[in-house]
Amino acid sequence: MAVGQLSAAPCAPHVPLPAPPHPMANPGYGKRSAPGQHPRTDGDFAHLPAREASIAAYLDRLPEGSDISVKTLAKHLPYGQCALRTALNRLQDAGHLRRGSECVANDEVLLWVTRTFFSRTARDDDWWAAFTRGDVPVEQPRRPTRSRAFALLAALGRTAPTLTLSAADCAALEPQVGEWFERGATEAELLHALTDGLPTPVHHAAALVRRRLADKMPPERFAPPQQRTVLRTLECSECRSPGSAEALIGGRCGPCRGESAAAPAGPSGAVPADGVRNRMNDVRAGLVRRSVRPGRPGRS
Repeated sequence: MAVGQLSAAPCAPHVPLPAPPHPMANPGYGKRSAPGQHPRTDGDFAHLPAREASIAAYLDRLPEGSDISVKTLAKHLPYGQCALRTALNRLQDAGHLRRGSECVANDEVLLWVTRTFFSRTARDDDWWAAFTRGDVPVEQPRRPTRSRAFALLAALGRTAPTLTLSAADCAALEPQVGEWFERGATEAELLHALTDGLPTPVHHAAALVRRRLADKMPPERFAPPQQRTVLRTLECSECRSPGSAEALIGGRCGPCRGESAAAPAGPSGAVPADGVRNRMNDVRAGLVRRSVRPGRPGRS
């Protein structure tokens, strides 16, 4: 084959090889994320110098168990080992990193394992100390709660498909629906006011809902306050006889405190003192039937 034919062949374009994935550490070692971190944002590390912020952002996106030793990081980041060691120390000072040892025990051996915990959310020394002791609970991510008004608007399209609203529309109309609820309106009344007799077609659902909320706003409803009657009685902690709060001193009636009874037992008095302690002791010891106990007034 002629040399000219070889030189005329088109050359394949240079395609850069993809960067190798960050290596994982041996089982039990490597990066571990601290609990209770806030959701990731663009300004998580804005308080750090540029180099430390770049390294922190890289560590934050590594999966659990990644090898984040200085030697390994130097192979994947444009910094030398000395610079990385200094940067990791500064991340620790800023509350994003903690390194230490943890004892892993089984039936055969006690093994001390090096742990490196990373937190996107900066923590102070007290938090890290509590975390080391195991006093920091693992927080579960919580979904943002929506108000009663927002929930009704978001579900409005299920009742009337032509009134399907966007999230922005629901947020804008939320105060008006909240005012309806403050005036005592129910969900059924609101749905009836918003969906009854809809025009065909509905050109702008949010504008129609806003107009109806304003035009059909109900008057304020003033309900008379309800008075509650509480029925409560107290009993002697020793003989269980009912009595007034004034007669029960220290939770015990007069006879159980050793005072002589001036009158027989009545609806508001106590049982006679004769033999009360002996009978109660017998009952507690199981020597006699419970029917021997002094009965309460009004009971057989």
